[in-house]
Amino acid sequence: MSSAPARRRRPRAVLLATLTAALVGTLLAGPGAVAPRAQAAPAAFTHPGVTVSRGQLDFVRAKVQAGAQPWKGAFDQMTASRYADLGRVPKPRAVVECGSYSNPNYGCTDEREDAIAAYTNALAWYVTRDERYARKSIELMDAWSAVLRDHTNSNAPLQTGWAGSSWPKAAEIIKYTYGGTWTNSGRFAAMLRDVYLPEIINGSNSNGNWELTMTEAAVGISVFLEDRASYDKAMARFRTRTAAYVYLESDGDLPKTVPSQHLDTRDKIVKYWQGQSTFVTGLTQETCRDFTHTGYGISSISHVAETSRIQGQDLYGTDVGERLRHALGFQAKYQQGAGVPSWLCGGTLHLGLGPVTEVGYNALHNRLGFAMDNTEALTERTRPSGTDNLFVAWETLTHGDNPA
Repeated sequence: MSSAPARRRRPRAVLLATLTAALVGTLLAGPGAVAPRAQAAPAAFTHPGVTVSRGQLDFVRAKVQAGAQPWKGAFDQMTASRYADLGRVPKPRAVVECGSYSNPNYGCTDEREDAIAAYTNALAWYVTRDERYARKSIELMDAWSAVLRDHTNSNAPLQTGWAGSSWPKAAEIIKYTYGGTWTNSGRFAAMLRDVYLPEIINGSNSNGNWELTMTEAAVGISVFLEDRASYDKAMARFRTRTAAYVYLESDGDLPKTVPSQHLDTRDKIVKYWQGQSTFVTGLTQETCRDFTHTGYGISSISHVAETSRIQGQDLYGTDVGERLRHALGFQAKYQQGAGVPSWLCGGTLHLGLGPVTEVGYNALHNRLGFAMDNTEALTERTRPSGTDNLFVAWETLTHGDNPA
């Protein structure tokens, strides 16, 4: 059973490529196996290349300058936000301590929001060519790289993933498009390599959104550092975790699992899936927890797939794209107000998906031609999408109907 609608006809070349990729993935994986390993890192990394490319940025800049919608409205929303405030004062700490649900919160919010602000200012720089924005982005990155040494307490891996997802997006734009001086770019790279990457590269056996967010950060950092070994490791983990996070009917009677979690019985799997015992295409491991955490996982899947595409390895035509498409459609249906059947999460869902649909919708609907009625309706209703104040930001601006 699936909430995702049928797809419309696609160009023959795209259809053949997608079917070939899916067939290869099926043959490699086999029934009940984890997803196949991603290809190796590219011989040469593309920059800027973390979630957003130069071509996408050029498209956005042209649309904003022309006053076209929804991009102009999205840009105005971004520049009116506190994250684009040129008077923003960074609040770095040597040790960021984050407990469960950021309690205690010693630098957690400050770090995440300064990282989003660095990315926001980098985007504003690219669109306007106003050097004040580039300098503010650099100021924020320099402030943290000068002092940060560690993340501690129970939420340290997730906190590192959240902030670590935004920093490289900002750094990629500044390093590869700003012609001015960034004297401390090497120190910033060292911070990503020495403080962030060790905390996230080995993943997590917690709820799926943790490891997906951590993996997103690891992939982005690896691109910025041009660290091929870390990129390969993170991408392989991403394929396994994505297959274990979103269920497809083709997976069999039970969802796929991450081997290190030892979910080797039906009872263990049902408990891990928040007590849900009926599995349908598009259901995620956290759907019955709440849509907010589910949205984190879906967003990271889309971000990694987009980064991989920019780096020359298009995962949208594999099981990753299928899982993302159906996860978006399933959650969007209920986020839009569809009645909840009794077999699904006991008949009660906790909504709040967040601004997470643009990247996947643009790639799967606009580029590959899949009909995604539920996702389309939700995406258009919530434009322009803003930020979740954690690691998702301004995706109507960067990816809304963006053909680049």
